[in-house]
Amino acid sequence: MIIAAPKSKSVQPSGERSLELARQVLEIEAEAVRALIGRTGESFLAAINLILASRGRVVVSGIGKSGHVARKIASTLASTGTPAYFVHAAEASHGDLGMIRPEDVFICISYSGESAELLDIVPLVKRQGAKLIALTGEADSTLAREADVHLDARVAKEACPLNLAPTASTTAALALGDALAVVLLDARGFSESDFARSHPGGALGRRLLTHVADVMRRGDDVPTVPLEATLPEAILEITRKRLGMTAILDHAGKVAGIFTDGDLRRTVEKIPNLKTARIAEVMSRAPHVIQPQALAVEAVELMERHKINQVLVVDDQGLLVGALNMHDLFRAKVV
Repeated sequence: MIIAAPKSKSVQPSGERSLELARQVLEIEAEAVRALIGRTGESFLAAINLILASRGRVVVSGIGKSGHVARKIASTLASTGTPAYFVHAAEASHGDLGMIRPEDVFICISYSGESAELLDIVPLVKRQGAKLIALTGEADSTLAREADVHLDARVAKEACPLNLAPTASTTAALALGDALAVVLLDARGFSESDFARSHPGGALGRRLLTHVADVMRRGDDVPTVPLEATLPEAILEITRKRLGMTAILDHAGKVAGIFTDGDLRRTVEKIPNLKTARIAEVMSRAPHVIQPQALAVEAVELMERHKINQVLVVDDQGLLVGALNMHDLFRAKVV
């Protein structure tokens, strides 16, 4: 005989009930973070000083939901100037402790402060000589007592209606980890450029690490005509190279001027015979230029400030080495 499993009770929530419950969750978690403000004092500073004084790395560990929080905190620390990595508490006692050195700082995260997996490895961490920071919700817990520094992350209650699932407590731990990372970032003088170097694949990395030389057009792709060229010859060069302009070069290869699509429209209104006009008569002299080693964002700023769509690239001697327009910067995702 097959006995059917008992069906769990389920309630189809109304829209209003769902919204009210969601708001309660957000309010409880927001209050949990607000409560940390008043408890952020000497112990927090002690943790910061411990990490700054360390010549090693920060090792962050936890189990279950606290393990997920620990992984995120380690990642945030590492990306903001504090070398850090995550060690799974259950794996630590099976060989991963070999990664920990005496000069390291070990941050263990456990709301109860009694996680068996962490308690098993604490003596080994301390035997190595590493410093221990415990982030718990229980100041009288074993982990809190054994730590060099204890960070109090207790919450009044979980956002879970059953007060069981880690919700507000994990949010509080995560916020406290972010506070550590940001204060350390500030103390180390970590800059936008430093951040970009650790995030080369992100938008900030592209903006701060891309140079004009990386995106400019070179060689035959750059439209040029000599100073003696006629206006029709310049127009033909603009049409062929499709950059919306052409550079005008003197005998030494230096930039003497620029002629753009906009210049052409203005020239049509003023010059009755375009076929006989010389480019030197109608070009814009002393055009805006930039050097190849400049950041691409500097080219963006130059174009926006002067309301132009193209810019010529010259070397230290004023010789033309490239050109680019706003579309090139869009393609490089600098804008």
